[in-house]
Amino acid sequence: MSAKILIIDDEPDIRILIKYTLEKEGFLVDTAENGEEGIIKAKQFLPDLIILDVMMPGMDGMETCEKLRLDSSFNNTFICFLTARSEDYSQIAGFNSGADDYITKPVKPKVLVSRINGILRRKVKSTEPQNESIKHTEGLVIDRDKFLVYVNGQELNLPKKEFNLLTLLADKNGDVCTRENILNTVWGEDVIVGDRTIDVHIRKLREKIGDKKIKTVKGVGYRFID
Repeated sequence: MSAKILIIDDEPDIRILIKYTLEKEGFLVDTAENGEEGIIKAKQFLPDLIILDVMMPGMDGMETCEKLRLDSSFNNTFICFLTARSEDYSQIAGFNSGADDYITKPVKPKVLVSRINGILRRKVKSTEPQNESIKHTEGLVIDRDKFLVYVNGQELNLPKKEFNLLTLLADKNGDVCTRENILNTVWGEDVIVGDRTIDVHIRKLREKIGDKKIKTVKGVGYRFID
């Protein structure tokens, strides 16, 4: 079955060009011209991937991404920013809002298709059977099937990146998870992010599940304390 892709961009020429390019590759494509319409279309279309502009009137791309990530219907939906904003702080803000990838304009059609295929390949890896769907530790339960975390019995609905990061650390059974492993597994080998992005996600996890669950191993990575 062809992957479904939703393009949210306020520039008609960009929407038309990307839609034409992706449909030639066999993707099913729908479009929206702003964040509000994009959220409505996403709920109707249920895309595998959302391509999102940052600078849009009304609800900008960052806010749109954050709202989508608050809806559990899109836990398994990839979100990729495609924008002219190339500053480091903009990219960090994009990943922190819940994006899976960040591509700067202009980009050649073939490169865009290659990046999209790389993003979608991660879905194949992420849907491979796990050794156990539910992991119990002291005061913490991770339910992979329902994409939920329970802290002392209280349900916690984490953004996708935080959930994947927590699961990766917990699966190490106390072994150190290197920063390189975290980047390749959670963000993918095709995405370039800095150490600061990992640190921000670790900090957010600690705020939600407790400081004692994740230990920093200086110069190496992080270790989950069971």
